[in-house]
Amino acid sequence: MKDQPETNKTTVRDFYNLALNLKKPEEAVAKFMGPYYRQHNPGAGDGAEAFIAFVREFVKAFPTLHFNFKRIVAQGDLVVVHSHLVRHAGDRGMAVMDIFRLENGKVVEHWDVLQEVPETPANDNTMF
Repeated sequence: MKDQPETNKTTVRDFYNLALNLKKPEEAVAKFMGPYYRQHNPGAGDGAEAFIAFVREFVKAFPTLHFNFKRIVAQGDLVVVHSHLVRHAGDRGMAVMDIFRLENGKVVEHWDVLQEVPETPANDNTMF
């Protein structure tokens, strides 16, 4: 289907935003997660319940966290989100790359890579 990557981008953006920025992981799971969820972040478990617990603990540690989505790219069943995670006021934040895989329009797999935004970068380019 020609517009599937665009549909997948919307699904992932809405899933991520609802779960983390709006802090409603249960709703995100019910609406956007597939029948299984495979997690590649070594700090999080597989499955919907593990995802909800991970988000709840993360939000508990950083109640004002916010992901600013900078880029969302899709190819086939994969969607990549490049975002700036700001954990609290005054935080330089982290550059985050998430990769999601979808099946039948639902999120079923996730990988991520995180990097702190340095105080003094070696160049004048931004991470975003």
